[in-house]
Amino acid sequence: METEAAFVVEADEDARLLYREQNTARDSVLTETAPLLPETTPEPDDGLDRPWLGSSEFARKPAWRRPSVWWIVFPLFLFTTAYGGIVVPRVNLILSLVCRDYFAERASKDPTFTYLPVVLGDNNDQCSIPEVQAGSSQFLLYINLISGLLSAIVSPRLGHLSDRYGRTLLLSLCVFGTLVAEAFTAYVAAKIESAPISLLLVGAFFDGVCGSFTLALALAHSYGADCSSPERRNVVFGFFHATLFGGIAIGPFLFGLLIKLTGSIIVMFYTVLCFHGIYFVVLLFIIPESLSKERQQAAKQKHRTKQLQYDHSFLKSLLIEINPVNIFTPLKILFPTIDNLQSFSFEERTMFKSLRRNLILIASIDTLIFGVAMGTMQIIILYAEYMFGWHNFETSIFISITNITRVITLLVILPMVTRLIRGPQQSTQTNSGSDRLDITCIQLAILFELLGYIGYSLSRSGAVFQLSAVVASLGGMGSPTLQSSITKHVPASRTGEILGATGLLHALARVISPIIFNLIYSATVGKFTQTVFVCLASVFGLAALLSFFIVPGVYLPATPPASREPESTEDVNIAD
Repeated sequence: METEAAFVVEADEDARLLYREQNTARDSVLTETAPLLPETTPEPDDGLDRPWLGSSEFARKPAWRRPSVWWIVFPLFLFTTAYGGIVVPRVNLILSLVCRDYFAERASKDPTFTYLPVVLGDNNDQCSIPEVQAGSSQFLLYINLISGLLSAIVSPRLGHLSDRYGRTLLLSLCVFGTLVAEAFTAYVAAKIESAPISLLLVGAFFDGVCGSFTLALALAHSYGADCSSPERRNVVFGFFHATLFGGIAIGPFLFGLLIKLTGSIIVMFYTVLCFHGIYFVVLLFIIPESLSKERQQAAKQKHRTKQLQYDHSFLKSLLIEINPVNIFTPLKILFPTIDNLQSFSFEERTMFKSLRRNLILIASIDTLIFGVAMGTMQIIILYAEYMFGWHNFETSIFISITNITRVITLLVILPMVTRLIRGPQQSTQTNSGSDRLDITCIQLAILFELLGYIGYSLSRSGAVFQLSAVVASLGGMGSPTLQSSITKHVPASRTGEILGATGLLHALARVISPIIFNLIYSATVGKFTQTVFVCLASVFGLAALLSFFIVPGVYLPATPPASREPESTEDVNIAD
C-alpha cells in the first residue's frame, strides 16, 4: 500500500555502496524482456523480495498453518455471496423508501391525493414512475459518494498499516465496517413504515471509514500476491474475481430460496449479517497471516526511519497521514524517478519512459473498467426494471446468469489459456513486466465489454439485454489480468504499495463514476434512457485505444540502479 518496504535496511548500507561502486560501468544490451536497468553483479539480498515460501518463519509451521490463497478464497466467498444476494433487495429497499417518501410528500401537499401502502418485497407498480426512478438514482449516488469518498481518504492509510501489522487484521477491520453498515440496512428494512432513509447514509459512513468493499478486495489481492509468483498471479487474482462474481451469481438464488422457505424478505438481511460476521471471526482467529514478521518488521523500521528523518511525532504523523491534501501521495509509485537519468544511455532512458507509461496506462485502464462496474451495477437494475417491467425474480436471474458467465471465464478459460501458453507454475518471484499474453487478454476483455454495452444500448427486449450482458461478462478476465500485470512491474517488496495505488484509484472511481452515470441516467430517463450505455461504450472505446500503447517486458529492478558517475554517493530515488 502506501508504505515502501525498504530495498535495503540500514545494516546493509555498506553492501549497497559497494554494489554501486562495482556497477559504475554499464555496457550490457537491453532487450525486450530484460530488466529496465540491468544489474551486472548479484544484488545484496535483504530478504524482502523473496516469496513467502522462502521464509524460515513459515517453513517451521505445519502445512495447514501456512498462508495460502485457499485460506482466504472460501471465507471470501461467504462475503461476496452476501454482497451479491443483497444488491437487488437493497436497491428495491431504497426504491420503496423513496417511493414512500415521495407519495407521503404529495399527500401532505394535496389532502385529496391517495396512494396504496408501499410494501417491501411487493411489486409496487405505482412506484414505476420517472420521478421515483430519478430520486432512487440520486439517493444511491449519495450513498456511493459518502462511502467512496471516505474510502478514498482512508484506504491507502489502512493499506499502509497492513504492510506493518499484517493483511488479516486490516481486512477484518474492513469487514467490520461493512457489518455495521448492513446492520443499519437490516434495521431500516425491518422498520420500513417509519425508519428514516437517512439511516442508510449513516451506515455508508461506517462502511467508508473502514475502507469499504474496495479496500477489502485490495487487501485480499495483497494476501494472494504474498502467496503467489508473478507468472501465475493473473490466475490467482482471477480466483478472487471468480469468487466475487460467483458470490454475486449464487447469492440471489440462495437468498431467493431463503425468502421462499421462510416467507419473509427481512430474514435475508439478517442472513447477510451472519455471513459477514462469520468472515470477520475467521479473519481474526483462523486464517494465517500471509505477511511474515520479517517483512512486517522491515516495514515498521522503514516507517520509524521516515518519522525520525522528518522529526515527526506520532500525532503529527497521524495528521499528515489522514490529511485529505495528501490523498494522492500513494500514486507517486506510478511515476518512478531516478537521479541523474540523463547519465544513462538512450536505450535505458527509453525503457524507463516505457515503464512509466505502462504503469500509468495499466492503472488508467483498470480504473476505467472498475469505475464502469461500480457506476453501472445499480443503474442496470433500475434500467431493466423500468424498460422491461422486470421485478425481483427476473432481475435476480439476470444477475445470476451474467455472473456465472464471468465465473466460467475466470475459473476455466483464463487458467487454461495461461497454462497452455506459460506452462507449469514456477516458484520464483522475479519480475517480468507485461507479456504478450497479458496485453492480448486485456485487449480482448475490453472488446467484449465494448460489444456488450453497445448491445445494452440497442436492446429492445429483455432477452437481447441478457445476451448483451453475457457478451460483456466474457470481459471478466480484464480486471485480474490488469491488476496482475501491474504488480509484475515492481519488486515483490512493493506489491502492496502498487496495489495500494490502484486501490486509491478504485476508491476515487467509486466516487466519481456513480456521480457521472447516475446524473446521466436521472437526466435522460423517460427521454432517451439508453444515453448512459452510449456513454459507457465510449469509455470502453477509450480504454481499447490506450491498451495499444502498453509495452511488454519492462519493470523496476529489485535493487536501485547506481548512477553512471563513479564519484556520486547520493541515494538513488526510485519512487521514494
